[in-house]
Amino acid sequence: MLFLLRWLSRRPLWLLHGLGFVMGWTAYLASPSYRRRLRANAALAGLSSAQRRAAVGQAGCLVSELPRLWLRPAGQAIADAVRWENDALIDNLLDQGKGLVLLTPHLGSFEMSAQAYAQRFGPRQPVTVLYRPARKAWLRELEESARARPQLATAPATLAGVRQMLRALKRGETVGLLPDQVPPEGMGVWAPFFGQPAYTMTLAAKLVQQTGAAVAVLCTERLPRGAGYVVRALPLAEPLPASGDEASAASLNRSMEAVIRLAPTQYLWGYHRYKAPRNA
Repeated sequence: MLFLLRWLSRRPLWLLHGLGFVMGWTAYLASPSYRRRLRANAALAGLSSAQRRAAVGQAGCLVSELPRLWLRPAGQAIADAVRWENDALIDNLLDQGKGLVLLTPHLGSFEMSAQAYAQRFGPRQPVTVLYRPARKAWLRELEESARARPQLATAPATLAGVRQMLRALKRGETVGLLPDQVPPEGMGVWAPFFGQPAYTMTLAAKLVQQTGAAVAVLCTERLPRGAGYVVRALPLAEPLPASGDEASAASLNRSMEAVIRLAPTQYLWGYHRYKAPRNA
C-alpha cells in the first residue's frame, strides 16, 4: 500500500483529481448508506442537484490528493500553486502578539490549510494542529509522520492533545482544528447546523475564552484542472460569545455555515455530521 501511495504522490495534481472524481462516484454508487447521508446533508443546506453531483466528485479529490500532500519530503516546499486571499488578516492577528486559533471546516483541501499556513507564517509563529488518530496502525503511523513538518506540530484529539494546544497558545503560538468534527461524548453540546441539531465541540470557544487568543477561519479551495489551491483567511461571521457552551456552539456553527456557502460543492457532505458522539 505504501508503495502505491508513494507512486501516486509523484503524479501531477490534475491526474490525481481526475482519479479522485472516479473514486468519489464509485464510493457514492457502491454505498447506499453513504449516498443517503450525502443527499440528506446536502439537502439541509439547500444544494441543487448539480451542486450535489459536483460534491460527490470533490469528496474523491480530497482522498486522491493526500499522497501528494503527505509524502512530500518534510523540508520541501508545497509542489502546487498556492494563492492566498486576505492573508493580511493573519498578519494583523499575529501582530497582536497573542495566540491564534485557526478554524478549518471539512471544506476543500483542509489538509492543505495547515501546510500552507506553516509554509507562509510558520517561521514567524508555528502551528499545532489537532487531529483524530486513525484506527488502523499503518495509517496512524503514516498520518503522524506525514503531518508533522517544519513549523507544524500535531496533537491527538485527547486530553493530552488539548493540553498541548493550550501550552502552544500560552506561548503565543497558533493552533488549528476542525470545528465541525464530532467530538467525543462530554466534549460538546447539541447545536443547530443547517437547521438540524449536531453534536458540536466546545473546545474551540474554550481555547479562545481561556487564553484570550485571536480567532480566524482558514479554508482552502481546490482549483479546477489541477491548477492548484486558493487559501482564504476569513473572520468569523459573528463574534464568539464570552461564555456559555450552547451559545458558543450555535454561534460557531453559524460562522461555519457562512464559510461553507462560499464553496458548497467542496464541503464534505458525506461526513457523518449528525451522528451521536462516541465515548471518550
